[in-house]
Formats: sequence, C-alpha cells, structure tokens
Amino acid sequence: MRLLQALEAGTPVITAEVMPPRGSDAALTLEHAERLRGRVHAINVTDGSRAVMRMSSLAVARLLLDRGHEPVLQLACRDRNRIALQADLLGAHALGIRNVLCLTGDPVRAGDQPGARPVHDLDSVRLLQQVSAFNRGADPIQGELPDGGTHLLAGAAADPHSPSWSGLRSRLRRKQQAGARFIQTQMVMDAAVLRRFQEEIASPLGLPVLAGVFLLKSARNAAFINRVVPGACIPQAIIDRLSAAADPADEGIAIASEQVRSFLRIVRGVHVMAVKAEQRIPAILDRAGVEPISSSGQLGGGEGSAACLAA
Repeated sequence: MRLLQALEAGTPVITAEVMPPRGSDAALTLEHAERLRGRVHAINVTDGSRAVMRMSSLAVARLLLDRGHEPVLQLACRDRNRIALQADLLGAHALGIRNVLCLTGDPVRAGDQPGARPVHDLDSVRLLQQVSAFNRGADPIQGELPDGGTHLLAGAAADPHSPSWSGLRSRLRRKQQAGARFIQTQMVMDAAVLRRFQEEIASPLGLPVLAGVFLLKSARNAAFINRVVPGACIPQAIIDRLSAAADPADEGIAIASEQVRSFLRIVRGVHVMAVKAEQRIPAILDRAGVEPISSSGQLGGGEGSAACLAA
C-alpha cells in the first residue's frame, strides 16, 4: 500500500487518473497507466465520470493491480443502491484493492443518457461510513462479518472553489468523521484558493490534501469544461493565455506543471487529471521538476516537499 505508506510518512504524494474505455478492450487505458509506472504512488480509476458509460472501474482497477500498479477505486453512489455498493466494497477487498475514493457522482444530466435514472440510495458520507463499518468487521444486518474486518483506505473529494465556504467546511467535517483518511480535490486553478482551503478547513481536520491539477488542451477546451463540468471554474486569464499561445497543447502542459510546483508547497500532494491525454502526465511531472518515486515510495531527491522538485 504505497499510497498509505506515503500518507503516513508525511512525504509528498503524487496520484494520477486514468479513464476506463468506452468498450470492452482496456489496452489503451493500461498503456496510459504503464507510462505512470514509477511516477505516481497510485492510479485512480474513474467511475462513470460525467455520467458517461465506461467499463467497470472495479474491473480496470483489478487489471492495474495484476500489472503491478496500485489502484484507487473510485466508487460513485449515483448508479448503485447500498446493496450493490456493499457488494463492490467487499469484492474490491477480495480482489486485493485497498484504496477507495467515495463519491456521490456527477448528475445524470451531465452525461449522454438523460433517460437514465440516478439511484443515490447513499451519498459519499454514508458510503464512507459503510467503509468504516466494514473495516470494523460490522455486517449491516447480521452483526459481524464472518471473516473479520476489511482493510480499506477511504478517501473523499472536495471542491476548494465551492461557492459555499460554510457548506464545504461542514461537509468535509462530516466526511472526516465518517472515516475519510485523505482528500483529493476537484481541479484547482488558484493557489490562493487552495491555500485558504488548506489552512482554514483541511488542516484543522488533520486531513492530507492532494490538489487536483487538470490538463487543459486549448482555450476552446477550457471554455467547454467551464460550460459542462459541474463546479468547474477556470479563470478567464488562463483561457486567454491558452488562446494566445502558439502551441496551446504545450501551453496547457506548462500551466499544469506550474500548478504542480506551486501546489506541492501548499498541500501534501497533487492529483493529476488529463482526460483523453493521459500520455502527457509524465511531461507535466517532468516540467514541474517532480522526480521519479523510489522503491521506498518517496519521491527522488530526499525528504520534504521541496525535495520532490528537481534543481
């Protein structure tokens, strides 16, 4: 459990994200994951992101594990009732998957099947409570699990750009009390916003934060994300920078790498997202000066957050 070890050791943590295929062949997803070998502590597998059909996140997480990667299973409440969520948690543990990011899930209206019906029997807080109960060995009906407790590391999501600061503080406190051990944020575009989130909300709760860094490909891509992705808040200054760039794709890598470098001086780590461009994540880390991860799970160059940055 490299992710858990890094969180407990207090070393900088790097995670990234891959998207399951819209089909039954996971070869390209696994190819993207292979490029991340030695560069991240763990690889998130999205679960129906933006309410779009994809291969099961549980299946892809197991495929990653089989190839020596450490997966973070994203599990969304939108598409499953509590019985199905409980089954997936127990199944994940049986398959050797130990990291779970508990999510409520993007609204169905964000996707391409508006006729689908959301479930939302649980929300992310109650899913976290279920993970904690399983870890204690508690059966939701019959008292105790017959084979003892699970060993799942539960994480939660948060949006530092939330327009309701009091609501964000309250919900994150509930997630921490429910059993969240770390936070992966939605995309962050302002270091000052991240610093305030860290100092006023996350730090008092003792929750390590991995700040979301999102690769933008062009000004048009950024404007599209602002329009369709719930909670997205990409500043006009960044959109203008992409619009003025001779090579917008390269400028997007530059922006993301600057964010990685900046955010690692504020919070415990970063979570890099590059939808349909996962092959560019190593370039982001290289340009940010983030060295490969050693066999001990630490970033190269020694200890401390500054040590993860190459000279």
